[in-house]
Amino acid sequence: MEIFVAVAETGGFAKAAVRLHLSPPVVTRAVAALEERLGVRLFDRSTRHVAPTEAGLRFLERARTLLQELDEAEKAATGELALPTGHLTVTASVAFGRHVVAPVVAEYLRANPRVSVSMLMLDRQVNLIEEGVDIAVRIGDLPDSSLVARTVGRVRRVLVASPDYLARRGMPATPADLRLHEVIGFTGLMPNREWRFVQDGRSAVLRLAPRFEVNDAAAAIAAAEADEGITLALCYMVAGAVREGRLVPVLLPFSPPAVPVHLVTPQARLVAPKVRAFLDLAAPRLRARLATDLAVHLATTPA
Repeated sequence: MEIFVAVAETGGFAKAAVRLHLSPPVVTRAVAALEERLGVRLFDRSTRHVAPTEAGLRFLERARTLLQELDEAEKAATGELALPTGHLTVTASVAFGRHVVAPVVAEYLRANPRVSVSMLMLDRQVNLIEEGVDIAVRIGDLPDSSLVARTVGRVRRVLVASPDYLARRGMPATPADLRLHEVIGFTGLMPNREWRFVQDGRSAVLRLAPRFEVNDAAAAIAAAEADEGITLALCYMVAGAVREGRLVPVLLPFSPPAVPVHLVTPQARLVAPKVRAFLDLAAPRLRARLATDLAVHLATTPA
């Protein structure tokens, strides 16, 4: 039944095998045996995708419920129903994971010795169900979905440069002034070499020509600290450097509005103790960290 649910949720026998740490033939044989026992076809199979049949969808709903009830019964019998145990998988973007989430995971592990954690730092949208992820940290507005989201703060895109660079080249006063400056392009925030900003209450776009372009935020920020030009970053990436005076916000009044940060989980009838424990610990810590980082920039008035 667990194998059947994994195949239905991932859309393939090979993907289910990866999730369950089994070989694909074992998964295929298990589903075939289940279909034979039930006397119905549970999946429509094609070369590219596997999808539940109508009978499979009916069985999937009940199978999920039964498996969850079985898990709860076993934990209740051993006194572990409310105790966080097992393995937790968390995902976040590379920069946000490194700067903000990793310290929270470390604290969570110290507080919950019976839980192990896999942390996936990926700059792509992860399908939580298909890839077996328990919690994702996502930045930006979320589309309507079956996921459950808890907002924990906001982040803002800001231009920054070193004080020495600005002393040498001058502080830009308007977005158009950026064309007269050395720009360090971080491709993750400046796709197509475009900077999106707000002017007179309306969104606008300025196309730039970076002399140095890189796909790593840390490298772009390091170049800015080395007096090489102006770069675009999210506020949490550079809050420490701004607080210590190594970087200065540029054109702050033109920065676009802050965007929300969410803790996202798959929808479930009951939330596993390991997941609830992480949400309860992470939410206030992320909220406090993001509020502090955002305040650094909102309170900074470039000279």
